[in-house]
Amino acid sequence: MPPMPSTTRRRLLAGGTATLALLGIRAPGTAAEAAEPDSSSQAPGFYRYRLGQFRITVVSDGMNRLAIPDGFVTNASRAEVNAALAAVFMEPDVFLGPYNPIVVDTGAHRALIDTGNGEAAFRVSRGATGQLLGNLAAAGITPTSIDTVILSHYHADHINGLLRADDSLAFPNAQIIAPGPEHRYWMNDEAMRRAATPRIQAVFRNARRVFRPEVLARLKTCEWGDEIIPGITALGTPGQTPGHTAHLVSSANQQVYVQADVTHAPYLFARNPHWHPFYDHDPIQAEATRHEVYEHLARDRLLVQGYHYPFPGLAHVEKTASGYREVPVIWMPGEHPVR
Repeated sequence: MPPMPSTTRRRLLAGGTATLALLGIRAPGTAAEAAEPDSSSQAPGFYRYRLGQFRITVVSDGMNRLAIPDGFVTNASRAEVNAALAAVFMEPDVFLGPYNPIVVDTGAHRALIDTGNGEAAFRVSRGATGQLLGNLAAAGITPTSIDTVILSHYHADHINGLLRADDSLAFPNAQIIAPGPEHRYWMNDEAMRRAATPRIQAVFRNARRVFRPEVLARLKTCEWGDEIIPGITALGTPGQTPGHTAHLVSSANQQVYVQADVTHAPYLFARNPHWHPFYDHDPIQAEATRHEVYEHLARDRLLVQGYHYPFPGLAHVEKTASGYREVPVIWMPGEHPVR
C-alpha cells in the first residue's frame, strides 16, 4: 500500500481528535496539547523570606496600569516625570502601581499588614487588582487563620480588602489594629466637613463605608511607638495622610522597615523625594517624612518592604546626589533568610 498522503493523514487525525473530544476522551499526543488553556496570567503572586524567627510572606494584590493625569506631580512637569520613567526604561505617560500586602508569622500570631483593594475590585478590574484572597490561598494561608490585621492608613487600596464583595468580613477571626491619629481624623465629622478637595471627600466617604459597625466591633487603635504585637512596632510617618504609619518588624536582631506609602513608586518618589504626588494629603510634611525615613534606611542599611515597590518589594536603599535609589534584594527560588 502506498503511503497515505500527508493531507489525508491530517484530516483523519483531526476528525478522530474531534470525535474523542466530543466523548470527553483525550487523544494521546494531540488533544492533550489542544486542551491546554490559553492563559496570559502569571504564576500566583506570593514570596516568602525569613526574618530572624519570623516568616514573612509577600502576597500580591495585583497591579494597576493608569494613564498619568495632568498634575500627577504637583511640583514637577509631565516632561520631568516622563524623563524619570525613561531613565528606568518605562513607558511615558503610564503609571504602574503594584500592591504588596504582607503576612507576618511570628509563631504566636499571624498578622496581615494592609489588605489591598478588595475582592470587589477583582471583579471590576477583571483580575488586575484585588488578587489578595486568591494569592493567599495559593500560598496556603486561609483568611480565617489571620488573627491580626494591621493598617497603615485609610486609603482605599489599603483598607478595602477588609471586606469581601458582599461586604462580609474578609478576615472574620482577626482583630483590626489601626493607627489612632489616622482613625481619629477620618472618623471626625468636622474634619469631613472641612475636606478641601473632592479626592479627600471621597477618602472620607470610603472610610465610613468600610468601617461599618461589624468592622468597628473588631477594631482597636494604637499610638505611634506602640508594639502592636511582639515584634511589630508602629512608627509615625505622617504626610500622605494625617496618621500615616509605617511598621518596624524585628526578630532575632534582624529588622525590616514596612514603609507603606512613605514613597509610592520608588523609581519616581524615592529617586525624587522632593516631588509632591497629588495624593499626598500634606505634601510638605510628606516630603519631610520621606527624607527622614530614607536617610535612616540608607544610613543604617536597613531593609525596606515597599507596598508599591515592584513585587516582591524587598530592597535596600542607597543615597544619591539627588535623592535615594532602591536596590532590590535578589529573588530566591525558596524561602530564605534576609541579610
